[in-house]
Amino acid sequence: MREFNFTVSDPDGIHARPAGLLVKAAKAFESTVTVFAGDKNADMKKLLALMALAIKQGQTITVKVEGADEDAAAEAVEKFLKDTF
Repeated sequence: MREFNFTVSDPDGIHARPAGLLVKAAKAFESTVTVFAGDKNADMKKLLALMALAIKQGQTITVKVEGADEDAAAEAVEKFLKDTF
């Protein structure tokens, strides 16, 4: 299992259009990708679940990746988050 923390710097937080691209990036991998925000969590491969977390600017999230391609998946998701949010 791989795990990392990320603090959202985008003024709009994790919002619809880039969140859709984030879901697409996570779906490219076999591994399970789960995002934890406060006391809630969601499967990063499900847009509505991700949006329901209502992640705002300045909030730190934890992303856990588990599966056969977890190293590549964690690197890709972390890079996407840093480049986009």
